[in-house]
Amino acid sequence: MPDVIVQWSVDDLEPDGQRKSIVTHYSYRNETNIKAAYEKRVFLDVDVASRKADLRLFSIRLEDNKEFECRINIPGDDEGKPAATTRLVVLVAPSTPICAIQGKAEYGQNINLTCKSEEGSPPPTYEWTSLDTRKVPHIKSPRTTSRGGVMSLFNITKETSGYYTCTSSNKIRSASCNVTLSVMPRSMNIGSTAGIIAGVVAALIILAVVIYCCCCRKKKEEEEYAMGVREEGPPDKEPDRNGEGANDRRIDDDDRSDVRAPLRDRPEGRGQRDPSPRRDRDDRYSDYDDGRSDYTDRRSDYTDRRSDYADRREHYDDDRRSDYADDRRSDYANSRERYDDRLERHAQDRHPNAERDARYRDDARYDEPYDDRDAPPVPSKKPPRRDYDE
Repeated sequence: MPDVIVQWSVDDLEPDGQRKSIVTHYSYRNETNIKAAYEKRVFLDVDVASRKADLRLFSIRLEDNKEFECRINIPGDDEGKPAATTRLVVLVAPSTPICAIQGKAEYGQNINLTCKSEEGSPPPTYEWTSLDTRKVPHIKSPRTTSRGGVMSLFNITKETSGYYTCTSSNKIRSASCNVTLSVMPRSMNIGSTAGIIAGVVAALIILAVVIYCCCCRKKKEEEEYAMGVREEGPPDKEPDRNGEGANDRRIDDDDRSDVRAPLRDRPEGRGQRDPSPRRDRDDRYSDYDDGRSDYTDRRSDYTDRRSDYADRREHYDDDRRSDYADDRRSDYANSRERYDDRLERHAQDRHPNAERDARYRDDARYDEPYDDRDAPPVPSKKPPRRDYDE
């Protein structure tokens, strides 16, 4: 029987196109060599007489999804085909796809909706379906394309918004994912936003300046009315040395007397000035007097509270000083008494009879007659008494 060599190899799909040997069988030695990567996973059933060389794989996985080749070498046999190939397809259900949006979902933009399953053999196919916000199927635009799990949308509008579903399927089963598309108006760039903010800030500053000026002007007018500023008018003419201008002054005084007088006392034909400015000024005077009275009352209340606080503080200080003085006196008296007691005990220890002798001397002083005591001399002649009433 001729020596027959049977070899199974696998295409590793590398760029050089080389194949890796899995198992080799030598018939004359009845020996089979298996590569370490496929030990306990490969079994070769060879029968040269019946022309059979079957390869069995166990515990197949996705990495075994390759092309296998069987090559037979028979010495002296140049006829026939020495090799044949077969493709092993490992079926794997597609994993749950991942849906995403590529691009900005804004009016007029072009975006892509992507859908991809990490696993799946044979490679899964992808199909997109969509509903609008009212759950009604979308009418696809002629420009919309879908290829390899990527759906391209061009010049999107508000009507493009909705719910999009991608289904990934192969011979085993299918899986799907969802994505919600919300098309929004174009966002303003940073320059436009900064310009709008600057304009708003400038408008607020101008408004604040105008309000401040109006308040200052109003306050100034109120102060002028409060200080008794006279209404604007031509100054009164003072009489000169020759007496000119006296008549004008008298006429002006008469006009003012007509203005001051009540309407019922004015003579007809005089005092044609509108009394409303005077009434408005009187009202402002009244409002100012009321405000000033309120301020005086508040100031009086503050003065009273301050006086009460001063009285309480003075009373508190007096009590503190009195208590402190009493404590100091008591401490001093106690310490003096203890000191005298120590001196007395010390004296008794040194001179036991000293206390009795001192007591005797003290008692003897009171036994002496009064005349023998030391008394200041009395003058023999007293000065005469003066009568200060004279």
